[in-house]
Amino acid sequence: MTAAVVTAQVTDSVRAALLKLEDQQIRHLPVVDGGRLAAMISDRDLREYRLPLMEELANPEYADSLLNVPLSELTGVPVQTIGPGEPVRQAIDLMVEYGVGALPVVTADGALVGVVSYVDVLRALRRVV
Repeated sequence: MTAAVVTAQVTDSVRAALLKLEDQQIRHLPVVDGGRLAAMISDRDLREYRLPLMEELANPEYADSLLNVPLSELTGVPVQTIGPGEPVRQAIDLMVEYGVGALPVVTADGALVGVVSYVDVLRALRRVV
């Protein structure tokens, strides 16, 4: 699990989220609202908000409007989470079942305490194989 979690706020824009993903060199970004997890977005989720360069140059206003969409508009999908004491096998099962590359780690009261990614799972498995 990665405990030093970079997050975004529901009021942040897609542009701000993309910059965080690029600056931090991460692929998954928990979105919080008032300290509670509201969504988990990935670089793949934001692909549709980035236009090809030629289209962006031809229509900069449209490109800007896409990048200015607030993350609150992306928070409707239920988020799969895992508890801090769950075994690695549970994380693997959830990732495979739901086709996700990372799971927010939340306590029973909903506090975000970390993120477990497929890379974290592979690191844990490397120690035992």
